[in-house]
Amino acid sequence: MHRQFMDRLGRVLEFLWSGWAGAAALCLFAAAWQAGHEAYGPFILTSPVETLRAIGVLAISQEAWSVALTTLQRAITGFLLVTGVGGCLGLVAGYSPASMRVASPLVTVLLGVPPIAWIVLAMIWFGGSDATVRTVILVAALPVVFLGAARGIATRDRGLDRMAQAFGAGPIRRFFSVGLRQTTTTLFPALALALGTSFKVAVMAELLANAGGIGGALADARTNLDIANALAWVVISVVLLILVEYALVHPVKGEIDRWRRAAQPWGIKR
Repeated sequence: MHRQFMDRLGRVLEFLWSGWAGAAALCLFAAAWQAGHEAYGPFILTSPVETLRAIGVLAISQEAWSVALTTLQRAITGFLLVTGVGGCLGLVAGYSPASMRVASPLVTVLLGVPPIAWIVLAMIWFGGSDATVRTVILVAALPVVFLGAARGIATRDRGLDRMAQAFGAGPIRRFFSVGLRQTTTTLFPALALALGTSFKVAVMAELLANAGGIGGALADARTNLDIANALAWVVISVVLLILVEYALVHPVKGEIDRWRRAAQPWGIKR
């Protein structure tokens, strides 16, 4: 028990320490943002400091918190729906080449239809409700998760599966202990992409469907030509995305990927 706790604590500390690279990238982005502000003026692009002031004003507003939480719950529930449906279908297709051949044209069709077309259809079907946002997220992000899960299972090391079978592991145990763990190479990048798509599509659907949330706040900022407020909501949306990704996706990946770290020779672990 103590060893497992220390192992998890070490992974958390290593993960937090790796955040310095991300902080440096954000500083470079802020510098480019400031350069754009000085080149084009505040009417085109407000400065990072002015945007932070606008965020501070929104942070003390209870209505702004309600707006942000509305988009957050829509994006997360849509992402969880995509993960469940796309992951299960992808795993089935990965184990069944015939299913993969049948599903490939359908995936191409879904990838070829732009999200805005699905938004229009969902608005006709569900109006400006949560179902509209979640439906568009599901259709837009499903192909990515499906392909990530299917590719991970299809490219698994079948020798490990046969070895586990030789040691008496049943189909279910082999799936969870061997097959599922090998999908992380393709599945978790797909999940990270699907999470970003969920937030982008949620905001876009809210804006076009007049469904409130951050998209509705952006529509109001556009009407009022309030650049600082619009950028503040964009930054808030990105911050929510980062928080969810690093609080939900990466911890799960680190827990499942322990075997990869243990398999690395001493001295090259990163």
